[in-house]
Amino acid sequence: MQTDRKSLKIYLDTCCLSRSFDDQMQIRIYQETEFIRRILAQIRSGHWHWISSDALVDEVGQISDLDQRLQIEDLITDAHQTVSVEASEILRCKQLETLGFKKLDALHLACAESGSVDVFLTTDDRLLKMAKRYNVQLRVRVENPYIWFQEIIRNEYT
Repeated sequence: MQTDRKSLKIYLDTCCLSRSFDDQMQIRIYQETEFIRRILAQIRSGHWHWISSDALVDEVGQISDLDQRLQIEDLITDAHQTVSVEASEILRCKQLETLGFKKLDALHLACAESGSVDVFLTTDDRLLKMAKRYNVQLRVRVENPYIWFQEIIRNEYT
């Protein structure tokens, strides 16, 4: 899949990166896993840019399953840019927490905003629901990878 549009800047949260380790017998999880793989393929091919963050690296470093942690850490090496957590991200995190976002989710969102990403992808239903509720206050679009990628495909061929 090639696109004439500008190269998309994408933030994948830990839920996305961990999806392939979940029970693939569930159709939703299988579909999300497959589309996350497609997104990663677009990143590896240079069509899209992956924006990571210190928050993501730190969270992945806390994964107790050593094999899972090492595989995800290896994936993160494909990121084109890593946003540092500085005072501005911490301030924005606190603002998002006042809306009800969990601290780590708020920090990921703040980093994605700082990285000027086009889309923040997550499989976390609670985060998706909160982001939809507060989309006007967010400076980044938050989507499920499966739904978002299907939209990209539709737009490519219409």
